[in-house]
Amino acid sequence: MTEIAAPAPLSGRSWFITGLGVAQISSWGSLYYSFPLIAAAMEPELGWSKTEIYGASTIGVLLSAVLSIPVGAAIDRGHGRWVMAGASIFAGALLALWGMMDSILLFYLAAAGVGALQAATLYEPAFAVIARRTGPTAARGGITALTLWGGFASTIFVPLVQLLLDLYGWRQALGVLAGINILLCASIYFLVIDPALDAPKLSQPPGTQRRPHLREALRNPVFWWLAVSFTAYAASFSALLMHFYPMLVERGFSQHMVVAAMALIGPAQVAGRVFIMAFGKGASGRLIGSVVVLGFPIAMAVFAWGPAEFLMVAGAAVLYGAANGMMTIVRGIIIPELVSKEDYGAINGALVMPMTIARALAPLGAAALWSWSGSYAGTMAAVVAAAALMTLTFWLAAAISVNSRHS
Repeated sequence: MTEIAAPAPLSGRSWFITGLGVAQISSWGSLYYSFPLIAAAMEPELGWSKTEIYGASTIGVLLSAVLSIPVGAAIDRGHGRWVMAGASIFAGALLALWGMMDSILLFYLAAAGVGALQAATLYEPAFAVIARRTGPTAARGGITALTLWGGFASTIFVPLVQLLLDLYGWRQALGVLAGINILLCASIYFLVIDPALDAPKLSQPPGTQRRPHLREALRNPVFWWLAVSFTAYAASFSALLMHFYPMLVERGFSQHMVVAAMALIGPAQVAGRVFIMAFGKGASGRLIGSVVVLGFPIAMAVFAWGPAEFLMVAGAAVLYGAANGMMTIVRGIIIPELVSKEDYGAINGALVMPMTIARALAPLGAAALWSWSGSYAGTMAAVVAAAALMTLTFWLAAAISVNSRHS
């Protein structure tokens, strides 16, 4: 096989990346960050418990894990336009249905469906679309720029959704979010994802079968160490995110201090991504990741056992946010570097599946551990252990990949 030259890396200011960025802000904001606010507004009107309402979100996340591999494979075959635009239309329709229902069965159908469609509308499919356009090895600049756009989703949409709730109520707010998905997100994905501009694939002699690159990746120990690392990352991130507020309040911080510390995480994520874009252009994903993963157990340990002083927890929040922002980029660029330059979408989907399951179940496990022990001490010890596991297994993946190249 001979490889056709891939296009040059994309500029972060290109119409393609700008369009994807605007759509990603809107997809993340309307499908992901809106849920806690909508759920809080639904609860007093409908009389459902938090467990009943958040159960739909958990089911949706688990369904998105099931969809991650077929979605990635479809994008690998050049169907990114129809996958992302179509998913936005369906998500908008489900949001509209959600706003009209009074039955918990219909609510589960709509809310879980919205969660499932995140597999086809958020970062992972967008990363696969970029890799398809540029070729995986040239996708780094576009992926980095896209994460900068996405970092503003909560900043824009949390106050926007709250304003809609205050002015119109949760049903009408869902109608507006439905329109954003159908009219804005779907239109942008359809316009900027042009199959005719996809990167050419490896040419193959007539009559030869396409190599099963996903199957080969599943036989690669580097893939499995990365899967363990990213799954531990997702578990620790999700458990901490959902329990950060009550955990720090239990440690003696005031509510205002906890909110202030939480507010630092988002800007730190963007700052970390800007740092990579400005100073990390020549560094490999292996090197960046090997340094960045150290930030997680350090930050988690400070949250769990550091002095109960605001400057300490604020510093840990900044470290955690910056590491998380940079890790999003590492996850997007590490596959072609350490695993395979082919079938990016399918291989990424295979890595995302256990991550998504962990993201769904870890908060429930953390809550169960709290209920059993009566405090967050055990929960935070488990979170620190998961972060340490993430670090060690990423280093193992990096070391094995280096040794395999030299052998």
